[in-house]
Amino acid sequence: MTPLFRWIRSKIQHLFQLKDRPHAIALGTGLGVFWGFTPIWGFKTLLAMGSARLFRGNVIASVIGVTLHDIILPLLPVLMRWQYQAGYWLLSHPHQLPPDLKHAQLKPADWMHWSTLFTVGRPLLLGSMLFAIPLGLLGYALTLKYLERRKTRLSAEATPEHPCP
Repeated sequence: MTPLFRWIRSKIQHLFQLKDRPHAIALGTGLGVFWGFTPIWGFKTLLAMGSARLFRGNVIASVIGVTLHDIILPLLPVLMRWQYQAGYWLLSHPHQLPPDLKHAQLKPADWMHWSTLFTVGRPLLLGSMLFAIPLGLLGYALTLKYLERRKTRLSAEATPEHPCP
């Protein structure tokens, strides 16, 4: 098993061994996955922790959810391009895909300008919501289902089948 898969397995095991209500753990995981898909670098973990605390989810589960999202970092350029295209398509009237980026002549100083934030950042943020909302809900649902099944299985193993009179 590669070190990456061992790391993922350890994080998932840590997630499922948290001592909290299944709903709170699943909510924290879902919020972590949600914030993981947003292009708000540097603040994802803090926003996940704050929203988990606000909605009474598990804060550690939210941090694990954001961290598990980061395993797709090698695919980040492709994912961001899809998010930008989806957001650009939704914001343009009539709907159209963005122009090809090969012809863009942006210098590093241009990325820090306010006009770039609104022309690139707004479609990117909107497009990221199209990925973040369904995948955050999926993360919540899968985690909740697994934790409830595990709780049922553990309680069935703990109760004897033939109680003594």
